[in-house]
Amino acid sequence: MRQDPFGRQAPSSPGRGRRRVGGLRIGVLLLFAAYGAYYYFSNRTEDPVTGQTVLIDRSLSADDEKALGLQAYQEILSQERPVDPSLPISQEIRGIADRLIAKVDVVEAALAAEHGMQPTRFSQTFEWEVNVIESDQANAFCLPGGKMAVYTGLVPVAQNENAMAVVMGHEIAHALLRHGAQRMAQQRLSQVGQMAGAMSGMDPQQQQMVMAAMGYGYLLPYARKHETEADEVGLMLAAAACFDPREAVPLWERMGEASGGQAPPEFSSTHPNPGTRIQNLQALMPKALEYRERFCEEAR
Repeated sequence: MRQDPFGRQAPSSPGRGRRRVGGLRIGVLLLFAAYGAYYYFSNRTEDPVTGQTVLIDRSLSADDEKALGLQAYQEILSQERPVDPSLPISQEIRGIADRLIAKVDVVEAALAAEHGMQPTRFSQTFEWEVNVIESDQANAFCLPGGKMAVYTGLVPVAQNENAMAVVMGHEIAHALLRHGAQRMAQQRLSQVGQMAGAMSGMDPQQQQMVMAAMGYGYLLPYARKHETEADEVGLMLAAAACFDPREAVPLWERMGEASGGQAPPEFSSTHPNPGTRIQNLQALMPKALEYRERFCEEAR
């Protein structure tokens, strides 16, 4: 740095400092982008059931996934009230679950064969369990490891065992397709993006804008894709287990009515809107009826 005759330092060039900061930000962003790309490409795998390339963290084993599912299930049951297993509603729900579970292997194999692949048999180590939970929610879930629950609020919306089987098949499909593990990997990538934004010097408003763009452009469509996949696999499961897949359409019409038209626009939702869902299910109906003919002994 130049010195003047009076010992004063010459002022630095402001442009040079800005260039240094800008270069540092770009360097940080490139570093995180490289890590994100490495994580994405090193953790991709083929899903034989859907024929899609999916992102699942290779460090997450099937046992780890089951343990997480069991932990979540125990927490839910400690807070919610399961219905007495001896009551007719509990027995009916368990009967539906048993029929669906019995067809998991053949449906997995049939769907994988459509893509020229062998099934992973990921669910072979599942320890299936189903409870009915007293609640007004019209909902159900199946966690990794086969831990399931159906809320009593779903019963009046489903109205019959065929529609209930469609919902339960959909929830089982989420577990079979490892959608939970895919969401965990997706969240990790999102965290990388957040860290990159924070460490590169973006202000909170800029970070919020970037994450919003990522949500609408990637995260929400990804979640809707999972729902569509689960609709197809669940419908095939219900059909193979001798339930009538045609009940899926009136079911989702009733679900739309039950929501009172309060569902958010599809682009800002994790789920397809009922109209889109019904169109997809109608398109799948010939295939579902063919699965019923192939795998339902009663239909022969």
